[in-house]
Amino acid sequence: MKAALIEKNGGPEVLIYGDAPDPVAGPGEVVVDIHAASVNAADWKVRVDGDGKALPFPYILGRDFSGLVSALGDGVTDFAIGDAVFGVCDVGQEGAYAEKIAMKAAIIARKPDALSHMEAVSLALTGLTATVSIEDTLKLQAGETILIQGGAGGVAGFAIQLAKHLGAHVITTASAANHDYMRQLGADEIIDYNTQDFTKTVSNCDAVFETVGGDVSMQSYAVLKAGGRAAFIASGGTAPVPPRDDVQGLRPAVGRDREHLERVAELVALGAVQIPPITEYPLSEAAAAHRVSEARHLRGKLIFKVR
Repeated sequence: MKAALIEKNGGPEVLIYGDAPDPVAGPGEVVVDIHAASVNAADWKVRVDGDGKALPFPYILGRDFSGLVSALGDGVTDFAIGDAVFGVCDVGQEGAYAEKIAMKAAIIARKPDALSHMEAVSLALTGLTATVSIEDTLKLQAGETILIQGGAGGVAGFAIQLAKHLGAHVITTASAANHDYMRQLGADEIIDYNTQDFTKTVSNCDAVFETVGGDVSMQSYAVLKAGGRAAFIASGGTAPVPPRDDVQGLRPAVGRDREHLERVAELVALGAVQIPPITEYPLSEAAAAHRVSEARHLRGKLIFKVR
């Protein structure tokens, strides 16, 4: 099969489009012929330095995919060859920048008929992360106020829509060029991070969802009311320690399961969540896509059209 892989850590130029062995379905697994895979910020972090881990080179990046089941491992009875599915690689596993992938059947879901492969994968890891963060971790309730940092990103954009669906008052940060887009997603208030200090314009929030990282992480605690909670996905494996003892810092445990993928599909079917803007690249141009992702100014999702 063809794949975009790396043979060493480094800049985007280390991504190579070449051949890799076809995967084989083990017990409880399926092989998926990938039609589309998405680019996530975690991908370039792994490319640069392994994200703190030594990689077994050659290494195929990529965490979410959509495609057709092409082989069944022993014991798989809930899928048939030809089924359209989408999913996210198991924790610690990657390999979606390829024409095929072997995956546990239990953690993937049927692709909604109404969505193309490109659309389904645009919502896979972003939707999984947002639902776990907003519903399971922050336990956001109707009537609460939430600040969602970096609203134009894939995860944050999904989170804005989910928070509105749950009945919350949503504040987000975005550049001026993205303010109309933020309103389309349902944001009630928008802070231009280039000209406004959110710590001076926002206060008394019940919750914060922080997707940006850096200095923004610790600053986010300042807008919480007493008893508030903040969830962080861009600050490493643990939440930053709160500078005050009357708020909580939480790190969402974004696992892999079919239930959350089906929740993502349900939200789309309900009309609660719209497909994000998609920028398409062929898999052979993975390096170019990584340069865009690493610049951190993309609206929506970067998607590889594999087939």
